[in-house]
Amino acid sequence: MIHKSAIIDKSAKLDSNVNVGPFSIIGPEVEIESGTSIGSHVVIEGPTTIGKNNKFFSFSSIGGDPQDKKYNDEKTFLEIGDNNTIREGVTINRGTVQEHSKTIIGSKNLLMAYVHVAHDCIIEDDVVMVNNSAIAGCVRLERGVILGGFSLVHQFCNIGAFSFSAMGSAISKDVPAFIRVSGNPAKARGLNTTGISRLNLSKTVSHSLKEAYKILYLRKMSLESAKKEIINKFDQIPEIDLLINSINISDRGIIR
Repeated sequence: MIHKSAIIDKSAKLDSNVNVGPFSIIGPEVEIESGTSIGSHVVIEGPTTIGKNNKFFSFSSIGGDPQDKKYNDEKTFLEIGDNNTIREGVTINRGTVQEHSKTIIGSKNLLMAYVHVAHDCIIEDDVVMVNNSAIAGCVRLERGVILGGFSLVHQFCNIGAFSFSAMGSAISKDVPAFIRVSGNPAKARGLNTTGISRLNLSKTVSHSLKEAYKILYLRKMSLESAKKEIINKFDQIPEIDLLINSINISDRGIIR
C-alpha cells in the first residue's frame, strides 16, 4: 500500500487502507483516513488532516506554509474532507494566525491541474476549480461554485453558491449566488443557467431566479431597493434566500 521509495514521517497517522505512491513525502502531524490514494511525487505537510476516499495526483503540494509575509512559523492547519480529487501540481496552503489559522476544503470537490488555494480559504462542497484557477487568501467558495480556467479571485472575496466564472475572469468583488461572471474586471453576464438546470429546480423557482436577476441587474435600482423588492416578491423560496444571503454577507461589495 506504501511504495518503498515513499518517505513517511514517524508521527504521521495513515489508515491501513491508504495508498502512497513512489517518491511521495508525508510529513509530521499529517493524518489521512481510509481509502485515500496518494500518487507519485506528492508532498503533504502538516498539521493537516485528510478524510476518506480522496485522490491526490502527482506533484501536488498540500499543506505547505502560507505564502504570506506575516507568517512566522506559527502552528497553523489544513483540513480536507472526503471524496475530493486533487489533480497534478495543485498547491494548497495552511492558514495564518492573523486570520482563521486554518484552510478548509470540504467534500466532493474537483481541483484540476495547477490550481492554487491560498491561506485561510474555505472551499465548501461540490466545487470545481478548472485548470490554473487561483484564489488568494481568505477567499470562500460556497457550494457548487465553478471557477473557469485561469480565473483569479482577489483576497477576502466570497463567491456565492452555484455561481460560475468564465475562463480568464478576474474577480475583485463578491459574486452573488447563481450569478455568471466573466471578463477583467469580471462583470455579471446573467444567471448560471447550466448550473441551475443541473439542480432540477421547479419551473417556479427557475422563473423566480430569472426575475430576481432582472430586478438586481437590469432595472437600475439601488442595491437596497432591489433586495427589498426581491424579498417581498419571492418570499419563502430557499434559492432566493441563498441569493439574498450571499449579498447580505458581502464585505467587499458585489459585482454589479
